[in-house]
Amino acid sequence: MIEKNLPELIALKRLIDEGGRHLDVGVPCTVSMDGRDFPVYTLALGNPSPDVPAVGFFGGIHGLERIGTQVILSFLHSLLTRLQWDHALHQQLQSLRLVFMPLVNPGGMWQGTRCNPQGVDLMRNAPVTAAGRVPLLLAGQRISARLPWYRGAAGAPMEQESRAVCELVERELLSRRFSLALDCHSGFGLRDRIWFPHAHTTTPIAHLADVGALVELFGHSYPNHNYVFEPQSRQYRTHGDLWDYLYLNDSGPAERVFLPLTLEMGSWLWVKKNPRQLFNRLGIFNPAPTHRLQRVLRSHLVWFDFLLRAAASHGHWTPVGLARKAQQRRALARWYDA
Repeated sequence: MIEKNLPELIALKRLIDEGGRHLDVGVPCTVSMDGRDFPVYTLALGNPSPDVPAVGFFGGIHGLERIGTQVILSFLHSLLTRLQWDHALHQQLQSLRLVFMPLVNPGGMWQGTRCNPQGVDLMRNAPVTAAGRVPLLLAGQRISARLPWYRGAAGAPMEQESRAVCELVERELLSRRFSLALDCHSGFGLRDRIWFPHAHTTTPIAHLADVGALVELFGHSYPNHNYVFEPQSRQYRTHGDLWDYLYLNDSGPAERVFLPLTLEMGSWLWVKKNPRQLFNRLGIFNPAPTHRLQRVLRSHLVWFDFLLRAAASHGHWTPVGLARKAQQRRALARWYDA
C-alpha cells in the first residue's frame, strides 16, 4: 500500500541506501497516520564546515504537489550517480554543503491533500502577518481546517513539519556566511517562476541587490532560459509564509547572505496541453503523461546546477560598494517600478 501511494518515499529510501557514506541522514520528525509512521528525512552531503557556503533543496510541503519532490529526487539521484565517477563533483563538494528535505509533508502526500494530516497548510503556518489587503482564504485563514489554506489556531506552535524545516535551515544554512534555499512547488500560471521574499509585504528585502545579481548572472550565463523571476508579492500576498519567517528571523551578522527562493512550476501549461487532467485532483498540479514528466524532471537540472556553482563562487558575483548601489537601483526598477 505504501508503495502504491507514496512511491516518492520508497525512492527516497532507496537513494539513502545508495548514497551510503556520502550522505548524512536525519529524521527530525515522524508523521503518524492510518496506523503507519512516515519519517521526514533530511539529507546532507559535501563539506560540513561552517566556513563553506550551502544550498538547501526542499519539496513536498504541499502534499498534492508531488512533482516538487520528484524533481529533487531526480537531481539527488544524478548527484549520487556522478559521485561514483565525477572527480570534478568531488572537488566542488569540498567547498560546498548541500542539504535536502525532499518530502516535508509525507502525511499530506499520503492522503492526497495540500495540507498536513492536521489540516494545516504548512506554507501559511509561520507567525507572519501580511500587510495591506490580501486575497480572501488564499492568503491564509483561521476559520476552519475543513477549508483550504488553514493557518492553524492563533497562538499555537508551528506544526512539526514546519519546525523541522526551520531547524534544518537554522542549523545548516543560517549558520553560514552565504546560503541559498530552493523550495519546489507547482500550480501557478503558464510559466515556471522563481519567487523570492517577501510574500507578506511589497517592501523589498534587504538583500534585493544580491537577488538581482544572481538573476542577472543566470540570465547572462543561460540567456535562453524560460523562467520568470519576481518577488512573490507581485502576484499575491499571504500570511504565514515559512520563508519570510526564516528570512526575517535571521539575527546573524549583517554581512551574512541568505536567499530563499521558490520554484513555482507552471502546472496550468500541463493542464492546457491535457485538459482531462482537470478532472483529477493530482492532475491539476502534476504532469500526467510520462514524456511530459520526464521533460519536467530534466528541464530544471541547469537551474539546480547553477545554484551550486553560484553558491560555491559567491565571492565573485555578490555586489559590493558602488556596484551594490547600482544593482539595487536596477532591481528596484525591474520589480518595484522605482
